Amino acid sequence: MPSEQRRSPAATAPVRTAGTAGPYWRALLVARWEARLEELTELSLAYHGAAAAPGGGGADQQEIQTLLSRAVAARRRLADVEEALGRLATGDFGQCEQCGSAIPAGLLAVIPEIRYCPRCDAAPPEPVP
Repeated sequence: MPSEQRRSPAATAPVRTAGTAGPYWRALLVARWEARLEELTELSLAYHGAAAAPGGGGADQQEIQTLLSRAVAARRRLADVEEALGRLATGDFGQCEQCGSAIPAGLLAVIPEIRYCPRCDAAPPEPVP
């Protein structure tokens, strides 16, 4: 599918920023979304091709299972980027979901879909009551 036909769900939503420059982060996230979508599409096609071929098409069950696992992980990564686009649209992008502090811009530049600041990400999870 040509890239001009692919549109992210939040690509046209208004941007309210919370200490981050909206257009820069939107462009970074949209590029990330497009790359994740392409990765997922390729993995899904490879999985379905291998699984649908008579006798596995030369692919053994372990290879088919590996393709499926990789496609599922790619879908999770795509969902993470979509959620980051949603946070950008609501003005919550760049804020830790646990403590509310700002996530360093350098970290956002490397992992724009990150949810937690380094302090909260390193903390052990709180027990569920």
